Amino acid sequence: MSNKVLEKLKGQLIVSCQALPGEPLYMENSTIMPLMARAAIKAGAKGIRTNGVLDVKEIKKEVEVPVIGLIKKGYEGFPQYITVGMSEIDALVEAGADIIALDCTLRDRYDGKTINEFIADIKAKYPHILLMADISNLEEGINAEKAGVDIIGTTLNGYTPYTETSDKGPNYTLIEELVSVVKIPVIAEGRIHTPEAAKKMLDLGAYAVVVGGAITRPLEITNRFIEGMGLK
Repeated sequence: MSNKVLEKLKGQLIVSCQALPGEPLYMENSTIMPLMARAAIKAGAKGIRTNGVLDVKEIKKEVEVPVIGLIKKGYEGFPQYITVGMSEIDALVEAGADIIALDCTLRDRYDGKTINEFIADIKAKYPHILLMADISNLEEGINAEKAGVDIIGTTLNGYTPYTETSDKGPNYTLIEELVSVVKIPVIAEGRIHTPEAAKKMLDLGAYAVVVGGAITRPLEITNRFIEGMGLK
């Protein structure tokens, strides 16, 4: 089953459909993300990445492609916020996520466990669930593979204190480095704003590409036009 899910994503585009509180497309106790997902799949995308139990459930009803689920929830005093605890894992499994994305950086966790210990706990409880490690650098990717995840995603590159960058473009170098040393699929994600950048990621060896803001965040897209036109 798991291999079939991964095979569907090989060489394909995955569209991230998310809206957080405070963003224009966010709705309390409701969601328009299934419509975003429907449009993405109609155009030819082969996977969806989304946040929260409601969106996972509703998108699964709408489309018949693999859904990568995560839950963004912070823990006071700790920087991680992408599927950090077992309660989030439980909720995503129950919601039917095909793949679960989680923070696999090497930063201190709220529960005192290492990320490797947390991954071991997940695999013991749900041995068949596919895990996507959201990482920010090469070291974290290598560690995630050793810890037993199924996929590595470059989601957090540029979003940890030790990888912060003023570069608004994608990190091609990190993809090249990862695919040269790990044996599991590496999914390119983060600051991929153009079809050309997405294609280059595949050419460099990325297993698949996740694009979010450039497709499903109209505020971000419009802002890019406004800035480019010198209106801001």
